[in-house]
Amino acid sequence: MLAGAAAGVAVPAVASTAVAADDSVRHAASATAETHRITLYAEELPSGDIGYGYAPGEATVPGPILEMLEGDTLEIELVNNTDERLSIHPHGVDYDVDSDGSPLNDSFNEPGETRTYVWRSHAPSTGPGRLWKPGSAGYWHYHDHAMRSPHGSVGIAKGLYGALIVRRRGDVLPDRQFTVVFNGMMINNKMAPDTPIFEANLGERVEFIAIGHGDLFHTFHLHAHKWVDNRTGWLSGPNDPSAVIDNKDLNPGSSFGFQVIAGENVGPGAWMYHCHVQFHSEQGMSGIFLVRNADGSIPDHAQEALDRFKGHGDHE
Repeated sequence: MLAGAAAGVAVPAVASTAVAADDSVRHAASATAETHRITLYAEELPSGDIGYGYAPGEATVPGPILEMLEGDTLEIELVNNTDERLSIHPHGVDYDVDSDGSPLNDSFNEPGETRTYVWRSHAPSTGPGRLWKPGSAGYWHYHDHAMRSPHGSVGIAKGLYGALIVRRRGDVLPDRQFTVVFNGMMINNKMAPDTPIFEANLGERVEFIAIGHGDLFHTFHLHAHKWVDNRTGWLSGPNDPSAVIDNKDLNPGSSFGFQVIAGENVGPGAWMYHCHVQFHSEQGMSGIFLVRNADGSIPDHAQEALDRFKGHGDHE
């Protein structure tokens, strides 16, 4: 993974046997539901932020991308290496009150404490009247819910958050993944020109997970790339009426994800992503999605665009 990517819990995958010769596509697949057991460490970073990581000294903001298939269980042993009370609370999955991650349910880690949180997921099923009940598949997120208040506002502000993906068996897997969190007036707790530069090569399948935190209204816009406003970001067929978009609301507590083919129909280059609330982007809520040439080389004029971005705010 290049800048801004985070490794996720391994999701079983198989290569599709029904694709064109020039299109190698991997799909999420597993014969049976599985239980994944991981350890996360919460610790303070040199910047003063606090993040989650897979090992001591590896905490990041955002934290690692966690993944599971519908029907899977994720057991997270959270080690609190800070001097603050904190927790980990998920969106979109199933859990008991003792894995809620909230002080309301006495579910948190004291400083130095280790605690296990268990998250479950389920597939769609039929309900009364043959109506379908939804499964857990979606682009979700996790975050602290206990630092200095019953709502974890300080922990979220400091960077205790990350992406959680629940996939349906058969979902297409990406080549690269990037987490974009709008938190107050920052992106991944940074402002331009220090926001992430996400990189991919022309033609690679790229997955963005967008998450909102803080107290402000935002919209997420990606230049030159579009996706479908549904669970996967892809049309189910030529007659699918779902809207195709390149801009979507991203407000506190919300999340969505999508995949794009890097540079498809537009070519390589330095493409902006940003909040489309104008004064937010003007004040630093923007970043770069750098699509390199297929061989990994820098495309013409991209370095000049990156240099201009590094001068963000110097409008003269």
